[in-house]
Amino acid sequence: MNFSKLSNRSKGIIFIIMSAFGFAMMSAFVKLSGDLPSFQKTFFRNIVSVAVAFTLILNHKGIFFGKRENQKILIFRSVFGTLGIIFNYYSIDRLVLSDANMLNKLSPFFVIIFSWLFLKENINLKQILAIVVAFIGALFIIKPSFNSEIIPAIIGVLGAVTAAAAYTCVRSLGKKEAPDTIVFYFSFFSSVVTLPLMLLSYKPMNITQFTYLILAGVFASLGQFGITFAYKYAPAKEISIFDYTNIIFSAIISLFLFGILPDYLSIIGYIIIFIASLYMFIFNK
Repeated sequence: MNFSKLSNRSKGIIFIIMSAFGFAMMSAFVKLSGDLPSFQKTFFRNIVSVAVAFTLILNHKGIFFGKRENQKILIFRSVFGTLGIIFNYYSIDRLVLSDANMLNKLSPFFVIIFSWLFLKENINLKQILAIVVAFIGALFIIKPSFNSEIIPAIIGVLGAVTAAAAYTCVRSLGKKEAPDTIVFYFSFFSSVVTLPLMLLSYKPMNITQFTYLILAGVFASLGQFGITFAYKYAPAKEISIFDYTNIIFSAIISLFLFGILPDYLSIIGYIIIFIASLYMFIFNK
């Protein structure tokens, strides 16, 4: 296959599937690394992204910390992005892998809400309907109960909320900053913030756990840059639906590595959320 001869839409689809695979593998390695604090996992995941983004900025002769007028939004993006990773990793450790990742996939629906609230973008009845349907699907995955077992699922949803806030900031930045700068700023900020928290809660690691965390960082970088390039080649309305291949990858990985499959209620929830996403995808087109 000659990549250069493909249409931009086809390139976008390839990159977004690559990104979905990267994030699924990242989640798997985070889970494989075992009973380590979320701050420790977040730090090692981000330090790899810092190194990758640093190298790219040097090669492109870009800037590391962005323009002065964008500092407020870059900080908000970094704060919400860091919280999103910590919450996501907490839920990955305690839920079926595909459940945790599907709850994280609620973030596009929260982006619609935040874009309406803070960026003054219009929201219509069809989008409201899709949001309501997606949240109904989430209830099948969460399976609300009045005990502590619900906490990881609630934190998984909080991960989607904070990730959506971070994505809204990225949308606000638009073409004001280069993708390399945004990734470096966020990863550097997150590493600096989580370093003292990691040191306070640090648990000694063996070489296998350390390797898993470094691999989590490598695949997180693949996911992050994959999605950046995907949206460079094609608009979100044409390719966003392919991001849900992440759930297929997660379910396969979960079966082969952990011998666990989601229960029938979770699968119903996946289908409902996917239908809501497909509806939005068709509506956006």
